[in-house]
Amino acid sequence: MTQNPFTIPKEMRELVEKNFEQAQSAFGQFSDAMNQTMGMWTKAMPANNITSGFALVQERAMHYAKQNAEAGMALANDIAKAKDIQEILGLQTSFAQKQMQSYAQQTQELGRLMTETTEEAAEAMKPKT
Repeated sequence: MTQNPFTIPKEMRELVEKNFEQAQSAFGQFSDAMNQTMGMWTKAMPANNITSGFALVQERAMHYAKQNAEAGMALANDIAKAKDIQEILGLQTSFAQKQMQSYAQQTQELGRLMTETTEEAAEAMKPKT
């Protein structure tokens, strides 16, 4: 019986899964270090309406970056478990569609937050009469 040339061998999938676990662990360490760094940076800023608004934008952007990275990691994990090319293509298509919707929502939210923060900063800078 001949093997389907588009089938991914079990050994290859196992190797990819092991590498994926290592990459996921490294990403977790990087994410933790980034959160600590951003926390220290935020605490070093003077507390006022302007910095708190930008801190919210920063926190939301970090949340979205983590969310997007986790979605990519989940895709990589699913691809590692895929049995053939057709399954991989289906996974990638679904991922692309979901991420485009997610990116659009995230962009709208960050734009709204930036607008609000900028307006608040401009209002705070106006001379009091």
